[in-house]
Amino acid sequence: MKQRLNYPAVLPQEIELLMKLEGLVEESGLPLNLIEMVKLRSSILNGCSFCVRLHTQRLRRQGEPDLRVDLVSAWREAPCFDARERATLEFTEALTLVSQSQQIPDELYDRVHSFFSDREMATLTLAIGMINTWNRFALAFQSDLSSIDYLLKKTAEMDEAFAESRLAACS
Repeated sequence: MKQRLNYPAVLPQEIELLMKLEGLVEESGLPLNLIEMVKLRSSILNGCSFCVRLHTQRLRRQGEPDLRVDLVSAWREAPCFDARERATLEFTEALTLVSQSQQIPDELYDRVHSFFSDREMATLTLAIGMINTWNRFALAFQSDLSSIDYLLKKTAEMDEAFAESRLAACS
């Protein structure tokens, strides 16, 4: 597949702003692995191979077990996700596919909100909206998989620090 358009080169200021928003989401206090699960699940639903590859690699680099990474696509049947993660993944699906239902049911919203503060709910919603934006760029312009290495280098320090903090919490 040939890349159709190098959109970061065409929209450098706009992409820089989107990257700043990504940084704010990742520094928001929500667990980084939960944010990455959201990004992976939306990318799977949208069929974005570029983003599936990126977020799979980031989760693994953050120390997420292969089993959990592999089962994000079938989270409903997988026993390895807790109630908060399940609610988050369901909310991710509902927002990603909102054009089909045209609503977020109150029951789902209330269940997700029981795990998150108002600020965290807004940040989670922003994270879901952002990954859907990135998916659309990657799908429309057939992003080149080779640029994943650049993005992985940019996020390496944050991912490694998160993995270390998870290990420290376990010991």
